Amino acid sequence: MDITPEIAERLAQLQQKYEAMGQDMTSYLDGLLHADFLTYWDYIHLDTLLSLQNPKTPFPDEEIFIMYHQITELYFKLVLHECKQIAGNEQLTAEFFTTRLKRVNRYFDALTQSFSIMVDGMEKEQFLKFRMSLLPASGFQSGQYRMIEIYATDFINLIAKDKRQELRVATIEEQFEYIYWKFGATELSTGKKTLTIKQFEKKYAQTFINLGKANITSNFNKLYQQLAANGQNTPELKSQLRSFDVHVNVNWPLVHYKSAVRYLHREPEEIKATGGTNWQKYLPPRFQKRIFYPDLWSAEEIENWGKGWVEDALAL
Repeated sequence: MDITPEIAERLAQLQQKYEAMGQDMTSYLDGLLHADFLTYWDYIHLDTLLSLQNPKTPFPDEEIFIMYHQITELYFKLVLHECKQIAGNEQLTAEFFTTRLKRVNRYFDALTQSFSIMVDGMEKEQFLKFRMSLLPASGFQSGQYRMIEIYATDFINLIAKDKRQELRVATIEEQFEYIYWKFGATELSTGKKTLTIKQFEKKYAQTFINLGKANITSNFNKLYQQLAANGQNTPELKSQLRSFDVHVNVNWPLVHYKSAVRYLHREPEEIKATGGTNWQKYLPPRFQKRIFYPDLWSAEEIENWGKGWVEDALAL
């Protein structure tokens, strides 16, 4: 076979590449010659991926529950992939920020829209039985979701609403003691910390504190303010930040709230959630008024935060 000019050029480029590294190109070509072709299933580790569902009970719908949560965590990993690119970009522009936020919003939109796959895909009676075998594990314990929140805003905006003013100039360590989600994992009867949150804090507390410190000047709120100071607060960037705020602080908690109402509400009393989380006060957005970008919302929008979405959703 004749060596075309295109192939000769590629070989010359390869030769230069390996010489620059002090390597022998011929050895690499031998390796390529003997290597098998890459397959789809090997590339994405399909057999391993499909073996990661291990139900704790014989109820068939538990496997749906497991797989959907695994899918959710993969989406969170996609979001964090974008968060790291934004926070780590030393020459950040409004265009780059906006493009990455669009990706993040698409991921959250897919998550929110797909939640009914799990909710409508499980029989209530099966869920109420197999969930008791999952104690004290809970979706509350998603460390990746908490990391997304820390990337998204100033740490003070994640503090319990009634403590924000008092702790505005406190250290990250001091603020962390009053982070909002700690109050969503208390025993309904005693108000004490559940084992769910004790496990969660043991595994992730220092990670969250370190991430909060690392993002004091590079969380999305600060980055937006820096761009705004340089005249780069474009309408599209504002729009994507507002969408992100709604996705994380209204829509995502709300679909969980609807699910909890469906599966855990039973007269005359509420059924305890997996892990014992205080979902009645923890999930509704209007109670927490957790807002990443308060400067991008009007006083009226902040006052009515999440109210309309909750009323509309519960009316469905």
